[in-house]
Amino acid sequence: MKIQVSQVIVKFLQQLGVDTIFGMPGAHILPVYDDLYGSGIQTVLVKHEQGAAFMAGGYARVSGRIGACITTAGPGASNLITGIANAYADKLPLIAITGEAPTHIFGRGGLQESSGEGGSIDQTALFSGVTRYHKLIERTDYLVNVLNQAARQLVADVPGPVVLSIPVNVQKELVDASILEKLPTLNPLPKLQIAPPVLEQCADMIRRAQHPVILAGYGCLQSAKTRAELRKFSDHLHIPVATSLKGKGAIDERSDLSLGSLGVTSSGHALHYFMQKADLIILLGAGFNERTSYVWKSDLLNERKIIQVDRNVAQLEKVFKADLAIQSDLGDFLRSINACCVPQGLEPKPRPDLAAFKQRIDQQAVEEGTVIFGEKFALVKSLFARLEQHFAEGIVLVDDNIIFAQNFYRVKDDDLFVPNTGVSSLGHAIPAAIGAKFTTSKPIFAILGDGGFQMCCMEIMTAVNYNIPLNIVMFNNQTLGLIRKNQHQQYQERFLDCDFQNPDYALLAQSFGINHFRVESEADLGQVFAQADFHHGINLIELMVDREAYPNYSSRR
Repeated sequence: MKIQVSQVIVKFLQQLGVDTIFGMPGAHILPVYDDLYGSGIQTVLVKHEQGAAFMAGGYARVSGRIGACITTAGPGASNLITGIANAYADKLPLIAITGEAPTHIFGRGGLQESSGEGGSIDQTALFSGVTRYHKLIERTDYLVNVLNQAARQLVADVPGPVVLSIPVNVQKELVDASILEKLPTLNPLPKLQIAPPVLEQCADMIRRAQHPVILAGYGCLQSAKTRAELRKFSDHLHIPVATSLKGKGAIDERSDLSLGSLGVTSSGHALHYFMQKADLIILLGAGFNERTSYVWKSDLLNERKIIQVDRNVAQLEKVFKADLAIQSDLGDFLRSINACCVPQGLEPKPRPDLAAFKQRIDQQAVEEGTVIFGEKFALVKSLFARLEQHFAEGIVLVDDNIIFAQNFYRVKDDDLFVPNTGVSSLGHAIPAAIGAKFTTSKPIFAILGDGGFQMCCMEIMTAVNYNIPLNIVMFNNQTLGLIRKNQHQQYQERFLDCDFQNPDYALLAQSFGINHFRVESEADLGQVFAQADFHHGINLIELMVDREAYPNYSSRR
């Protein structure tokens, strides 16, 4: 029995567990689209292919499963690149299927050809730096090998995006149906076991420390079980926990052992604790990147013992020397160290009074004039306080703005905070939130500024078309806030290409057929929380912010 290659691709997606695929059809990918018809995989028509990649990334980030997108050749594929790059930076398992011109016209100037032949666009070169695996499939004799390689990258300890480009004539070729029996399984590779002497050394370093502190990164959010083990570890030994921005929420931030996030745009609680108290820093799945390290502040880690644990060996000692570096899955490590705490006689440290410590740091900031947010941000602060109080069942925040939620929102155990940390592309929040909503029943919020909103607002119609509940919080200050802040701080207020005029967002929302709320006061904010259907509606919440209000921090850029 013979089947088309396009059918094999759809069966492969099913075997990967793909149940939703975001994209836009074109002539060169229609054979695969035709086999998606009736496959049980839901197709979602987007407004721009970049949105498809962001949606697939949002789906993968929130579900922990493989996200998928599909486009045609040429511009259909090249429009994916920013979203694919974002997934690459965030190490998300994402598969993109793209069409290609037929092989018999390669090098002859075919419409939308991107084979790299005869001076045409070289799609392989375009994607080579932002994928774990990319293949232009020109023949069927190695198809199974290609699919095996793709699957392996998607389930690797450090996953990433895969792009498969298939010429339209190859999609139509017939292969023996027995090929389906050779499709790859998703059995992950065996995990590395932690040697007992390594655990003993780790326990001994904790025992000797007087003021250990944990820096929890994204690796601690990989599963609810990992978060539970982190909480158990922290609670048992009374060790405070700070997080990277991407790891925000690894511990319930209402806990008396939470220091909040460490980083240049944060309140400074974690920074001052590291600098004034810590003698042992336990880094768990946290990359010491520019934000987290205060642009690699030289004395942040100096004269402190360091234990670093990461499943990605490339992250170990990438920018600093650790006293003990351990390659391990974070869940496995935490389960193992928790199991050896009692046998190793690890006694709890004196429980630190972090409330008093934070109060002292806040008072010091007031006296020194280093408070990040002045009174002009009171309404923004109130918004996040209300969000925290209003949703006991938890919410998902997909955040392009980052700095407000980082400081004003305390992530609870039932929340998920998704900051735009990948390549930090404007235009990410709305499509990523739409993709995420396909895999969660929790209320979902896309948080962004008015500049980013105008890059992606047409994807709101994707939510409308598929009846996807969505809450959009847009900060309206009629400027690219980060650019204006930097030009204010570093370029003598020579403001150039940061300010702009906005449309009437009430009319825009009306044209989309969605709800609109304009927030200029506490009373307005109260009406939003009294009237908005956050669970089933599509809401645009436009919160006015003073253009001349600047957060008081410097990114040194």
